[in-house]
Amino acid sequence: MSSLRSRTPVIRPVLGAMAVALVLALTACAPEPAAAPSSTPAAAPSSPGTPSPAVTVSPSQTPDIAADQVASMSIRDRLASLLILHTAGTDPAAMSTFVDTYHPGGLILMGDNVGTGIADVSAITRALTGPIPLILAIDEEGGDVARLPEDVLPAGQELAQSPVQDTADAFSQRAALLHEAGLNTNFGIVADVTAEPSSFIFSRVLGTDPASASERVTAAVRAESSEGVLSTLKHFPGHGAAPGDSHSSLPRTDLDFSQWQRAESLPFRAGIDAGAEVVMLGHLVYSTVDALPASLSPRWHDILRDELGFAGLIVSDDMGMLESSGDPAYGDRVTNAVAALASGTTMLVIVADGPHPISPAVLLDGLEAAVADGRLPLETVNAAARLALTHRLSLAS
Repeated sequence: MSSLRSRTPVIRPVLGAMAVALVLALTACAPEPAAAPSSTPAAAPSSPGTPSPAVTVSPSQTPDIAADQVASMSIRDRLASLLILHTAGTDPAAMSTFVDTYHPGGLILMGDNVGTGIADVSAITRALTGPIPLILAIDEEGGDVARLPEDVLPAGQELAQSPVQDTADAFSQRAALLHEAGLNTNFGIVADVTAEPSSFIFSRVLGTDPASASERVTAAVRAESSEGVLSTLKHFPGHGAAPGDSHSSLPRTDLDFSQWQRAESLPFRAGIDAGAEVVMLGHLVYSTVDALPASLSPRWHDILRDELGFAGLIVSDDMGMLESSGDPAYGDRVTNAVAALASGTTMLVIVADGPHPISPAVLLDGLEAAVADGRLPLETVNAAARLALTHRLSLAS
């Protein structure tokens, strides 16, 4: 994520059959559409529109509701539901119009959305309330990466050198700030590990060795869960072993896979075991595993799913960062987006204020074309859309 700039889902308490029926009624719409690309967004039943209360659904029914909803959506809206977009500004009406236009599965709020702090953010999130919640995310690590001015809590190296309970306390309070602001997802738990002070990520890690990092990652995940915020582990498979800044390069390492299993993987394993719902893949090249960046690598997606047993949302780091790497192989946003989704990413993060902005409409046109010509299998899109929607339904309260 532009950090220095500006397991299965947790289902909330049950309301019962009436709530399930209400969601189905809210989401019923047209029959299965054809796969042909269309440049005009279709109306999305999950779009916020006029604010209305969310509902709570039964854990046993949620996947079925998600499947029915996805089947009723146009292909363009299924693809849009896999995007976590960003648009600048603090005007709630403009943000609502943006969502109604493009029908993303979520938004990421950056520094240019925060205004004076939680009060301004709350106005935005209230305008985006609908029967099926959006993923409303922010990078809130604290310290070097704190978007909310109210977050003056310890972070990174300060926590790495403090008792584990301090991490639990900090992330519990941090998650409470997000909850107050109406945000439901934190891209904020750094599971990278390094003891090298010159590393780009050093000031942000929660431990300088795998054991200490794992303890604090576990504490952070459990603390956020207690406040109802989805936890994100980043930057898989680990930025600490890959020198360089992924905002402007493709950090690389020749670390052996068996070494990765014994060290870099441990904080991610710990966070997954603690219940983290989201893992963010970094634009990092582990050359002994795959020549591709992990964010575009089927191999790393398989490792995360099959070896680490992660069943939640896989999100990308900001896709614009790949273009900023300077590697011409990754100079096209649509090509990168198709590769990431085809590899197993559930949702793509697209930050609008980078050096390579792209219109959501242009991106969706390209993704639709990739589905139509087979580069992006429709069943891959459907599976990701069902998973993303299941998590969004889990946020209803």
